[in-house]
Amino acid sequence: MQRRAGLAVLSVLALISAACSGSSDDAAPNSDAPTVAEAPTTDPPTTDEPIENPPATNAPDEATQPSLTDSLAVVKPGFVISPGVEQVAITGATPGSTISIVTTTMADQRMPVGAVNAPPDGGEVDGYGSFLFRNLDATTDWRLVVDGASITEPIDVLARDEHPDPAFFAEQSLAPGVNYIEMRDGTTLSANVVLPGPIEDGPYPTVVEYSGYTPADPNGTGFKDLFTPLGYAYVGVNMRGTGCSGGSFRYFEYVQSTDGYDAVEAVAAQPWAFENHVGMVGVSYPGISQLFVAQTQPPSLAAITPFSVIDDSYNSTLYPGGILNTGFAVKWTQDRVDNGKPAITPTGEIIETGGQGWAKDAITAGDDVCAANQSLRMQNPELVAEIFDSPFVDSSDNTDGLSPRLFVGKINVPTFIAGAWQDEQTGGRFPTMLDRFTGTNKFYVSLMNGLHTESIGPANFPRWVEFLDLYVAKRTPTLDTARVIAPILASGIFGTGELALPADRFAGMAYEDALAAFEAEPSVRVLFEEGAADGTAARTPLPRFVEEFESWPIPSLEATEWFFGNDGSLGDTAAETASQTEYLALPDGIPATFLAEESAGNSGDIWKLDVQWDWQQNAPGTAANFITKPLSETVTMAGSGSADLWVQSSVGDTDLEVTISEVRPDGQEMYVQSGWLRASHRALDVAESSALQPAHTHRAGDVEQLPDGEFAPVRVEIFPFAHVFRAGSQIRISVDAPGNNRPVWIFDTISGGEQVTIGLGGAVASKVVLPVVPGINPPAAYPECGSLRGQPCRAFPG
Repeated sequence: MQRRAGLAVLSVLALISAACSGSSDDAAPNSDAPTVAEAPTTDPPTTDEPIENPPATNAPDEATQPSLTDSLAVVKPGFVISPGVEQVAITGATPGSTISIVTTTMADQRMPVGAVNAPPDGGEVDGYGSFLFRNLDATTDWRLVVDGASITEPIDVLARDEHPDPAFFAEQSLAPGVNYIEMRDGTTLSANVVLPGPIEDGPYPTVVEYSGYTPADPNGTGFKDLFTPLGYAYVGVNMRGTGCSGGSFRYFEYVQSTDGYDAVEAVAAQPWAFENHVGMVGVSYPGISQLFVAQTQPPSLAAITPFSVIDDSYNSTLYPGGILNTGFAVKWTQDRVDNGKPAITPTGEIIETGGQGWAKDAITAGDDVCAANQSLRMQNPELVAEIFDSPFVDSSDNTDGLSPRLFVGKINVPTFIAGAWQDEQTGGRFPTMLDRFTGTNKFYVSLMNGLHTESIGPANFPRWVEFLDLYVAKRTPTLDTARVIAPILASGIFGTGELALPADRFAGMAYEDALAAFEAEPSVRVLFEEGAADGTAARTPLPRFVEEFESWPIPSLEATEWFFGNDGSLGDTAAETASQTEYLALPDGIPATFLAEESAGNSGDIWKLDVQWDWQQNAPGTAANFITKPLSETVTMAGSGSADLWVQSSVGDTDLEVTISEVRPDGQEMYVQSGWLRASHRALDVAESSALQPAHTHRAGDVEQLPDGEFAPVRVEIFPFAHVFRAGSQIRISVDAPGNNRPVWIFDTISGGEQVTIGLGGAVASKVVLPVVPGINPPAAYPECGSLRGQPCRAFPG
């Protein structure tokens, strides 16, 4: 067991390093969807002469109506049409030929080819003989036009809720090792099956990991090395367009969600899957994917455990406050583009650059399915270019589809979600959607200070094992094996194995009693002061104390105001007379860590106990700073915050960063949290906004420059956090240009030395609204400065 569990070191390091860096009726799948055209028997028409379309299909004459095959006279043998979910894939076409898709009405009206031949409705067939049409309405009859010749039979695109009959999944057989799971459109996804023992000793509780990384790599390390020692069967599935999987990759387009549905159902149908249901596991990317899959409500999905996730792509990490994150977000996206490149040329030679190495190894070893599945890779879009072309939420047709907060209410299975406030990758904003998980009454949350890997640290690991044992394995939880694995995980990720898991809470209980006890506990658990647990080294990933609540936001939460004063004070009342303060907006492009700027987008070492932070004070005159008097009593905060500012700018716009910190009696300042906003994006969705969380529209039509020479109200969202400000400490608020306080984030800021003026008092009273939670009794002594994970300390200059 020790040796087997020891593999988890490599497993998690590889996993996390990769991460960083409705109808209820089932319809049969379109099993006849891929249509292969026979060889043409007539010469193709020339494009110099007009093409006369054949009779319309809505008034057919069976004697004269051309068949689909007859209409493919301009296409080489082997031409395949594969309708999918809101897609139509073409393979086996002639490279360089032009192809477009039109509605039946357009075809019947004999629209000129030029009118239907422009992207996104069409283009040129790539060197692999492939083309992919996306975002097609499933209620519309579509036809193809190839080199000017119309294909007359309608193509039936699949709708989102056209789920296959269960027999479709039951007919698929998966065995230990690499398999290919067939999707409803005929695409096959590579999947690696790892069982904890022989098939005949099953069935086994089963978990699925699903992402565009390398979960299907049979020789790689990953969660398979973590879960098989715990007695679980593990299935790692590569998303379409990645690894050895077929299809084309685009970040969380809806077909990835339905693929997840199909993968879950196919795995659950296996005789070695306990009770023919599965759970899902994963951190970051394979955590986020669980939200997208679970919204489709696969019947055999038992539970999900999405860790270190986002609430929506735009606000969480890509464009926080409307400011592009070129550090982590753009670099991560570029990595996905590179990983999705084809492994072989159209003539079958291995391509050295791009793609996934394990797929190249598989093809070299003779995996013809993997080789064939590369054929649509040139249809993967240039996602980085799309990011730069989509600075507003309405500049991409897929914006809402990339926002889990808009659909998590559809999730109807037990859910355990966890993450950290200061997550340097996904951003830590995900708690703002927790109240939207209305589709399940079995909902559990763990929230903590720290970084991207905190969710699978030893503080949360026991609860994770308990949850999976109860809802997937359906057995009384035990931490016996977890006690071996957890120190190894901690050593590999955090650089320490000096910790111990608690005793089994449910020892001696029957399963039903253990489940009832677990469900009787408050669902929300906040781990305070992670890194400062008594008797451990600084930054050891264990909390100092834990508080539990029935829901989030915390019901007893009090939105509390502090006003900016003209003397740099922060108090509970605003000055009656208006005044102002100003600063030069000079951004710092280097993240607040020891990492060099060229390393932005990578993490790894900042998770270790020996991390060396370099959180710098602003240069004089480059920030507006406000601070309270020493607190007379301890104040505990947990939730989102809002900086309600009155702002002017010398150039009509500016990028704002608002940071909350604690100044301690020992002369040290500890980072707590930040928020960002481009002032021209200040328009609010009033219905979605609250005193503690402004919700900005970020729509192009709502962008408005700051008025010249006048103050404008601007509300900056401060991301969620939980922190104890002890009696004697001071709360500090800083307003400046973005940079130097969120590791591996780089902001593509417009700020560059403009003068920013903040209104104070009177009619332009700026303030901050923070989430005070009464009734918390934390330990009286201060934690060691710099011990809290994700919260660096520095000397305070005051």
